[in-house]
Amino acid sequence: MVNIYQNILQAKKEGKKLLAVLIDPEKINLENLPSFLEKVHQSIATHIFVGGSTDKNNQTEKVVSAIKSITQLPIILFPGNVSQITHKADGILFLSLLSARNPEYLIEQQIKAVPFLKNSNLEILPTGYILIDGQKETATQKVTSTKPIAQKNKTLIVNTALAGEYTGKNLIYLEAGSGAKVPVDESIINIVKKSLTIPLIVGGGIRSKKQLNATFNAGADLVVIGTAFEDNESFFNDLKK
Repeated sequence: MVNIYQNILQAKKEGKKLLAVLIDPEKINLENLPSFLEKVHQSIATHIFVGGSTDKNNQTEKVVSAIKSITQLPIILFPGNVSQITHKADGILFLSLLSARNPEYLIEQQIKAVPFLKNSNLEILPTGYILIDGQKETATQKVTSTKPIAQKNKTLIVNTALAGEYTGKNLIYLEAGSGAKVPVDESIINIVKKSLTIPLIVGGGIRSKKQLNATFNAGADLVVIGTAFEDNESFFNDLKK
């Protein structure tokens, strides 16, 4: 089995940048999945994330199975809650919502996931998840009843990220939210990157190659893009290998 985290660490060491395509089970049409993944395979994408804040129709396992039959890229779960976990993926972002103080998403959902995960072959990736204000109320805010950190509050963002590393997280994820009007500011990415020793993931509001490159140049080790591909698959044309 591919060691996902070790590969991320190796890429970080070598200065290679990684791109994850986020597929939301609630939004993807399974009939369109083969053509969508063909575009993914022609692009610079290195990982596939599967998940969303909700999965009302319980489509996660079906979507992961369909993706698995088509791709060799690592498939990593990005679950909104414990019901979105399936053993058919390769790994899981074991998320703690560090930007909020709702115990349900700091530790309770994680405890509920343990009976499944301890009997699973999923590679568990402990991740500190930090919601940053992208000037749009996100599904994450609604589901978790929490607020993002304002982009101007850089000290709190950095301290929250470092608290995540100090408490043993293997990854820090700065998230502006699905469909964010503005992505995480480059200055925030840069200062957080310089403060951490672990890999940094950044997502939300990235809709162009220029924004993607800016996010990489600011220090992101792995960038996640979802909504931009959902809204405009031609974006893949700008990201061909």
